Amino acid sequence: MSSAATLAASLNTSLSMPLAGAPVAVIPAHHLMTFLLQLGLLLGLATLLGRLSARFGLPALLGELCAGILIGPSLLANAAPDLFAWLLPQDPARFHLIDAVGQLGVLLLVGMTGMHLDTGFLRRQGRSAAWISGTGLLVPLALGVGIGFLAPPEMIVGGTDPMVFALFLGVALCVSAIPVIAKILTEMRLLHRDIGQLILSTSVIDDVAGWFLLSVVSALATAGARTGQAALTAIALLAVFVLASLLIGRRAVAAVLRLADRGQGDRTLIAAVTVLFLLFAAVTHALGFEAILGAFVCGALIGSSPDLKVARLAPLQTFVAAVLAPIFFATAGLRMDLTELANPVVLGAGLLVLAVAIAGKFAGAYLGARIARRTRWEALALGAGLNSRGVIEVIVAMVGLRLGVLTTASYTVIVLVAVVTSMMAPPLLRFAASRIAPTEDEVVREEFFDALETPGQTPDKQFVTTAKEA
Repeated sequence: MSSAATLAASLNTSLSMPLAGAPVAVIPAHHLMTFLLQLGLLLGLATLLGRLSARFGLPALLGELCAGILIGPSLLANAAPDLFAWLLPQDPARFHLIDAVGQLGVLLLVGMTGMHLDTGFLRRQGRSAAWISGTGLLVPLALGVGIGFLAPPEMIVGGTDPMVFALFLGVALCVSAIPVIAKILTEMRLLHRDIGQLILSTSVIDDVAGWFLLSVVSALATAGARTGQAALTAIALLAVFVLASLLIGRRAVAAVLRLADRGQGDRTLIAAVTVLFLLFAAVTHALGFEAILGAFVCGALIGSSPDLKVARLAPLQTFVAAVLAPIFFATAGLRMDLTELANPVVLGAGLLVLAVAIAGKFAGAYLGARIARRTRWEALALGAGLNSRGVIEVIVAMVGLRLGVLTTASYTVIVLVAVVTSMMAPPLLRFAASRIAPTEDEVVREEFFDALETPGQTPDKQFVTTAKEA
C-alpha cells in the first residue's frame, strides 16, 4: 500500500473513532430546528415587548417576562395546546438547551453588574448606608421567613425542609435590584441628588448581602440538611472563597487583564473577561454555592482593577443586554403559570407575600433612615427606591425553581412581586423626592453630570474636583 493510501486509511480510521472511547450524541435535526425557533421567537418577542414597556415608562423587564408568559403555560398552552407541545416540548433534555443559553446570559449579566461595584463610594456613605441597608435587609428577611412557615402546601415542593423554604422566601423578599434602581434614578434625573446617591449605595450593599445569603440558602437546599452543621459549613466555605478571592483571585485577575491588554483591539480583553466570569462561576458551583456568586465576585475584582477601562467592554455589555439577558427573562416568563392564581389559596398567599414584601422593605428602610437622622421624606424615598426588586428577585426565583425549593405557584408569586414592586417604585419615589429640597452640592453635581453628557464639553479640572467632593 502506498504511503498516501496508508495516510488516507489512517485518517479515515481516526475520524470514525469516537472521542473519549464513547459515541458522541448529536442533536437531531428536528430538535435543532425547534431550538432555533424557540430562541428566535423568545428574543424577538422579548425585544419587541421590552421596548413597548419602556415606551410606556415601565421597566423593560416586564415586557421581556411577558414574552415567555405569552408562549408559555399561562396563555399558549391553554389557547393552542398542540402548538405549545410542538414548540415547547416538555422533554427536559430538550428544554435544557434553551436553559443553557439563559444561564450564560445571567452569569454575564451578574458579572457585569459586579464590575460597577464602587467600594470607595460605599465607604463615603458610611453610617447612613450601613443603618439603612442593615434594617432594610433584616426586617423583610425576618418577615419573609415568618410567613414562609405559614405557606400552604401548594407553595412548597413535597419533601422540602420548611426551614429551607422559609429562608429562601426571606431572601427573595429582602433583595433589591441595582440595575432597575440605577435605571429609574437616571430616567428621573435623581442620580445627582444626595437621596439618589444614598439609594444607589444602599442597594449595592443589599445586593452584595443578597448574593451571599442566596448562596448559603442554596447550599442548604442542595445538602438537604436539617441541622445547623450544613449552615456553618456553608458559611465557612463562603468565607474561605471570599478570602481566597481577595488574596489570590485579585492578583490572578489583574495578571490576566494585563496579559489580555497586550492583544490587538478589545476582542482579547472581552474574551478574557468572559473566561474569568465562567471560571469563577465554576468554582463557586463546585463548592456547592450558586454559580452567579462566582460571577459577581469576579466582576467586583475586575471592576476594582485600576488599569481596566470599562468602556472597552461596551460591546460585551451591549450583547448581554440586547440578546442574552432578554432570552433569560423570557425563559423566566416561560415558567410562570398565571392560571395558578385561580386557586383562592394561592391567590391569598400571593397577596400576603406581596403585602409583606412591600411593607417589610418600606419599614426596614424607613427605620434605618430615621436612626441615621434622615428626614421623613428622605426615609420614604429610600423605602420607595429600595422596594424595586426587578432583575435580582427574578434570578432568585429561578434558582429556587431549579433547586426544587419552589413550586410553579410560589415561583409565579415571587416573580409577580418583582414586577409589581418595580412598577410602583417610580411614582412613589417621584412623590417623595419632590418634597426634598436640593442642596448646593447637588446643584454642583448636576452641572457636572450635564457637562459630561454634553457632546464636545469637558468640565475643567477644578469643577471636576468640586463635583466629586460634593
